Amino acid sequence: QVQLVESGGGLVQPGGSLKLSCAASGSIFSGNAIGWYRQAPGKQRELVAFITSGGGRNYADSVKGRFTISRDNVKNTMYLQMNSLKPEDTAVYYCKFVTFGSWGQGTQVTVSS
Repeated sequence: QVQLVESGGGLVQPGGSLKLSCAASGSIFSGNAIGWYRQAPGKQRELVAFITSGGGRNYADSVKGRFTISRDNVKNTMYLQMNSLKPEDTAVYYCKFVTFGSWGQGTQVTVSS
C-alpha cells in the first residue's frame, strides 16, 4: 500500500510563498497521476492541481499563474510551489493519487497578516 505524506505548510503573509512536498512510499508513484487538493474551513475539498505520469499539468482557475505543480519520480515526491499567496488560499492541503488512494493528514497553510 502506498502512503503519501504532506509537508511544508505554515503561516505566511499575503503575497508570500510556500513550497509543499508530498512524499510517497512504494513503487507505483511514477506511473500514476497525482494531485494537490485543499479544504478550507466550512467548504468542500477541492482539486487545486494535478500532474500526470507524463508530466502534463492542470490547475484550478483560482491558482493559475500563481501555483506550480511538479514531480520527481526518482525521489517519489511531488511538489506545489505557491507564490503570490492570498488569504483565500488558507486551507489544509492534501495530496492523493487522482484515481485511487485515501486521504492523509494534510498540511495546514495559513495566509494572514
